[in-house]
Amino acid sequence: MDRLGSRCPLPGSPRLSVLTCLLLLTVSLLTYPMLRTLSLQLHSAVTGSYVSGTYSIVFVNCPNEHIARDIARTILDKKLAASVNILPKASSLYFWNGEIEEATEIMLLIKTKTSKVHMLSSYVRSVHPFEIPEVFSLPMDQGDVRYLKWLKESMEEH
Repeated sequence: MDRLGSRCPLPGSPRLSVLTCLLLLTVSLLTYPMLRTLSLQLHSAVTGSYVSGTYSIVFVNCPNEHIARDIARTILDKKLAASVNILPKASSLYFWNGEIEEATEIMLLIKTKTSKVHMLSSYVRSVHPFEIPEVFSLPMDQGDVRYLKWLKESMEEH
């Protein structure tokens, strides 16, 4: 009898197998983004290649050049970015309070690590004179290897 019981599955055992498989599948799907990121970083460290999206360009419009320079200098002082371009006199048309507005603004192009975009955006919002400042970022897909290395080195704390 004992031998017969060992060959036959216990009642409910297929259900346990299905639940275990579903649990493993769920855990795999939830950890995939993290595991992918870690594997890309490891590959980048070993081969010296660039991982797309490691750096970003943040766009910020300012009402005048004085405010733009103050924000740019502080961003660099805080090591939130490696480089800021100040582009003069961008003509902007936008909706504000249901009306079309027109303004001349100064645009900042800020090059930074994608991991610093949130801190940089928070800082800009805290000092910017606009009620809703224009702050958005785009990930860098590719770039000159020496330039990307310089970006990294420029933001390191010494």
